[in-house]
Amino acid sequence: MSNFLTEHLIHRDEDFMVIAKPAGILTVPGKTEDLQDCVINRLLKIEPKTLLIHRLDRDTSGILVFALSRWGQKSISRQFQERQTSKTYQAVVAGHLVGQGTIDVPVVYDPEHPPLHIADPQNNKPALTEWQSIEHFEIQGQAVTRVKLTPITGRSHQLRVHMQFLGHPIIGDTLYATPEQQILMPRLCLHAEQLSFHHPKTEEDVQFYCPVPF
Repeated sequence: MSNFLTEHLIHRDEDFMVIAKPAGILTVPGKTEDLQDCVINRLLKIEPKTLLIHRLDRDTSGILVFALSRWGQKSISRQFQERQTSKTYQAVVAGHLVGQGTIDVPVVYDPEHPPLHIADPQNNKPALTEWQSIEHFEIQGQAVTRVKLTPITGRSHQLRVHMQFLGHPIIGDTLYATPEQQILMPRLCLHAEQLSFHHPKTEEDVQFYCPVPF
């Protein structure tokens, strides 16, 4: 527990730190006692100044930024809210997906089936994802495609729902993939690979990269 920061730190300065989040751990605590182990609680035990900026789903790995000053939190949070950050993910999806495109379909919470979200074209909150095919290969004899995903908006479960909507769910996704697609990999094949934003103090563009583990 105590070496979590050492093992996963990508960058640190006075205003923020960048962590390589492993898959399978929450960003913030859940509502029940058994869901209190999470990235921010582990970091707070080592660095009490840690402040939340954004989140990744429990099963998503990759770049996660935490503030170390109130100014850092305010500045970077504002950039997320105003879509001034640049984020790219990699995913492995089911089937043979070719080319590139944009998915422009609202994603909303499904209150009848928590914690699921659904694509709802009738909703007025936009959700926009750009995708690009990178390579094709097979897992256990099944055709899959590695894709680059760029979320323009930041809705909950957006990338997972959008790939399901496209007909190519993310491999290992226990919420949105078929049982056959879920068992092809032991984890959700979604990873936050790259993030850039303006430094809170210098306003220079800073970019961080976290290698894809699958």
